[in-house]
Amino acid sequence: MVLLAALAWFAVILQLYLMFLNTKNPPRETLLRFFSYYTILTNVLVAVYCTALLLKLSGRLGRFFSRPATATAIAVYITIVGLVYNLVLRHLWSPVGWQWMVDELLHVGVPLLFILYWLMAIPKSGLRYKDTGAWLIYPAVYAVCIFIRGAGSGFYPYPFVDVVSLGYPRALLNSVVLAGGFLLVSVLFVAIGRLLSGGGH
Repeated sequence: MVLLAALAWFAVILQLYLMFLNTKNPPRETLLRFFSYYTILTNVLVAVYCTALLLKLSGRLGRFFSRPATATAIAVYITIVGLVYNLVLRHLWSPVGWQWMVDELLHVGVPLLFILYWLMAIPKSGLRYKDTGAWLIYPAVYAVCIFIRGAGSGFYPYPFVDVVSLGYPRALLNSVVLAGGFLLVSVLFVAIGRLLSGGGH
């Protein structure tokens, strides 16, 4: 858990530094673009989750982060990070040096470590298929935000939602397909969890 938290924070902070180092955009725009990436937001979510558990937070926030459903939802989100990047985006560029390292941490290292953590440390007997609908709220809100911001700025963080080059019908269709992917991975995690806990029958 300590290693996972440290790697996630390190990767996010290093990516922010590299983005400021290699951009000509003003600081505010650079920050907005940085936090426009689903990869960044989800790695931050992993880092916050791990930090919250390490700090043993109490109260409502502590209970929220200690719920197996919360960990499973985050496992779904970070799995999507790894799948989309490695299946769709990896071939679009060839980072080198520090950028290559941070890229691998954000899209491979942290996702694999969190999935391993979920498999080994999270109680799974209480996972329910009906919870998967609520897990779509985060990606849905994210999609709405990037379309709204993109309409005003012309910046879209990923090519498959780039309205400028694809147009709204194709970009929205791609978003719907991604939503289906989120739901499929969510159901898969619940099914695996129930199978491992003996509750799949």
